[in-house]
Amino acid sequence: MEEEQRCATMQSPSREERDGDTKSRKGGLLTMPFIIANESFEKVASYGLLPNMILYLMKDYNMGFAEGNNILFFWSAAINFMPLLGAFLSDSYLGRFLTIGLGSIASFLGMLLLWLTAMIPATKPPVCDQLHPETCRSPTAAQLTLLAASFTLMSIGAGGIRPCTLAFGADQIDRRNDPNNKRILERFFGWYYASASFSVLIALTGIVYIQDHVGWKVGFGVPASLMLVATVLFFAASSIYVKQKATKSLFSRLAQVAVAAFKNRKIALPSASASNKWFYHTDSCFTQPSDKLRFLNRACVVKNPEQDIAADGTAADPWSLCTVEQVEELKTLIKVIPIWSTGVMMSINISQSSFPLLQAKSMDRHISSTFQIPAGSFGTFVIITIVIWVIFYDRAILPLASKIRGKPVHFGVKSRMGAGLVCSAMSMALSAIVENIRRGKAIRQGIVDDPNAVVNMSAMWLVPQHCLNGLAEALNAIAQTEFYYSEFPKTMSSVASSLFGLGMAVANLLASAIMSTVDNVTSKGGKESWVSKNINRGHFEKYYWLLTILSVINVLYYVVCSWAYGPSVDQRRTAMDDGKISSHEEELSMLEARVKEEGELQKPKELQA
Repeated sequence: MEEEQRCATMQSPSREERDGDTKSRKGGLLTMPFIIANESFEKVASYGLLPNMILYLMKDYNMGFAEGNNILFFWSAAINFMPLLGAFLSDSYLGRFLTIGLGSIASFLGMLLLWLTAMIPATKPPVCDQLHPETCRSPTAAQLTLLAASFTLMSIGAGGIRPCTLAFGADQIDRRNDPNNKRILERFFGWYYASASFSVLIALTGIVYIQDHVGWKVGFGVPASLMLVATVLFFAASSIYVKQKATKSLFSRLAQVAVAAFKNRKIALPSASASNKWFYHTDSCFTQPSDKLRFLNRACVVKNPEQDIAADGTAADPWSLCTVEQVEELKTLIKVIPIWSTGVMMSINISQSSFPLLQAKSMDRHISSTFQIPAGSFGTFVIITIVIWVIFYDRAILPLASKIRGKPVHFGVKSRMGAGLVCSAMSMALSAIVENIRRGKAIRQGIVDDPNAVVNMSAMWLVPQHCLNGLAEALNAIAQTEFYYSEFPKTMSSVASSLFGLGMAVANLLASAIMSTVDNVTSKGGKESWVSKNINRGHFEKYYWLLTILSVINVLYYVVCSWAYGPSVDQRRTAMDDGKISSHEEELSMLEARVKEEGELQKPKELQA
């Protein structure tokens, strides 16, 4: 009971938080329109640029499909990686307000540069004559530098805005002494995710439609204008924001453990009973490290109390001595890495957006005699599938399953992650089949040498593969995030929210490597590359089959990783509900689950005897 009371005490608001509630009336719901508008406009602008960008690079910069796609892979990797750096700078140095503000300015400048490439002819190579491709000129170093600067600034902007907006919004309305605080936060989170989803839909429909029908000048100008409005709105409310000061970042805490363990690698580990040899704060739930990954335990060994511990009870050198809590945080992160790595293959499949775009451009996209769906808007079916699945799962599947079993039913996170990986593999297989049919029709129609010709085949054949991709993301991505949050202590919630984005960044880099390898290998000897600029001469279906094989191997790899990980928190809870564990094991499972939620990884002392 003493341990539980101590953990509960740790969750009470700090003096600074209580002072912040009383000394200022800043924040509140009045700030929400400015914060949500900033995030929404940024998403509309950035997501609206990506779908058609491969066409811009191929037509206006005279790039090949593989070259242009690799650039987009690197840009997407930067967009997904920069939020990690942004979160670190925000937590450690700049604070959330300044990070979002600087990110907004960077995003606007990046979009402004991109718009200038469409407005000023000298920023691009001369128009290429498709009938005489030998006359086509590649972009100069200066022209590529300007384009790269645009992408870099937009990546920096995403790194400043995306990891901080949700937390910054919560700062404005988080009043822990208010009994309605939880409901207010829930409403904010709901509006935040609803606005984010709506923004992506607007980007994939409205912005893409403008680019297709009005041109790049307006198509790039609208996102830049929206980003300017977002930046102005955000700074306009500066005087009414609650601005939390930067504190120590969790990333630094984790790095300190690795450095301290390496420095102390030659010292002997004390016995488990020697509690005075482990460094922990008096109000911490962690009093001694676990036996797993014991080499990290050296980071929290007190060698000389007089030299290692300062007068205020903190470590004299945090890079030589860490708390037990820090050590256990790093162990938790290392333990989930194998399962995290299984999601990278699904992210590789999701990132292949340029392939369906070229397929859609070569197919009949009309849904009436006067209107056709923009090729870049087919990604909307992924978003729609995610939304439908979330609603259907929550409002139909779970209630029906619970009614059949006569008690609440919850499908485990590891089962959903596995199902998502299977759907991803099925999506690639279906993509290969559809592309094989499309290419066969192009050959029979005699339009192999005309990549701009339209095949007599409806583009709606592409919808099922998009829906499977959406279902894969809805199952695996949501379950991944839930898995990290349930397995990690609350002190690592920022890491939990960043892992999926990191997986996307790694996936973009690997996708680029896979495509470059395929392009180099299959084009040897003067042969037509599988990923040729001419979709009718290439073999996109073979590329899809390669991804299918890799996806199937990844499913088997996931099964092994899931088995090696052991039961997760939700699996132990399910076993407890089904009565599949003894009363003592049930008590341990309940305590361990509660302890994880409060930030502790080891059992209370009275149960260790």
